[in-house]
Amino acid sequence: MSPAPAPVIAQRFPGRSVLVTGAGTGFGAEIAVRAAQEGARVGVHYRSSKDGAEKTAARIRELGGEAELFQADITSWDDVKAMADAAFAAFDGLDVLINNVGDVAREQMSWRDITEDSIDHVLDVDIKGTMFCIHEFGARMLDQGHGSIVNIGSTVIVRGSARAPQYAAAKYGILGATKSYAQAFAPTVRVNVFAPGFIETEATLSRQDWQTGRGDTLRKLTPMGRIPGPAELAGTALFLASDDAAHMTGGYLVADGGYNMVGA
Repeated sequence: MSPAPAPVIAQRFPGRSVLVTGAGTGFGAEIAVRAAQEGARVGVHYRSSKDGAEKTAARIRELGGEAELFQADITSWDDVKAMADAAFAAFDGLDVLINNVGDVAREQMSWRDITEDSIDHVLDVDIKGTMFCIHEFGARMLDQGHGSIVNIGSTVIVRGSARAPQYAAAKYGILGATKSYAQAFAPTVRVNVFAPGFIETEATLSRQDWQTGRGDTLRKLTPMGRIPGPAELAGTALFLASDDAAHMTGGYLVADGGYNMVGA
């Protein structure tokens, strides 16, 4: 079998600004780099992984792009307000926000291991933190007269999660927040969910269950026959922020290799 051709990277964001939360590692880092490849000036947010954020910024600058770092704990409303003010000042407005930060309770291998602390943390980060970002950045986008927000969701809301019910509950919450703010901000600011299936990030590949057969099982159950890395899905996430998606708001876009086959 001949290798797949290299992807054609369109210039969908020349002169525009894109801020990606959690861009120091994993999927967020790849979205940030892909945005730069497509011509965007990029905001790289991090909470504690400053080294990772600086590496992402260095990758962007190596491409000839512009990168600005922003530190915030998104579970703090004051932090999010300060980050939004700083980003709008740095870029003289902001065109796109990608809410990538989320906690999947990765270390929990069974629903039997759930704790109240874990429930609180996952809901705080995934729902409250995402809502703070939508609220603050979206309000400023309304004032400037345009903008697009993409919340990174998950296909876990299709099938649930016997392993980590709090994670599935949190992603359902993001869908509800997305639809609510999509209505509140329309038609000026669009708000959508991008829902990837399984992604082979470094964190996923290091999981015990992934290494002991789960990865192989899921590949067999996926019609496309493989689990992609984060770079492959970065452009799909950014599609929802592009002009090609100009009539989409309150939407839920799935990219899971056919694993769930969601639809009518």
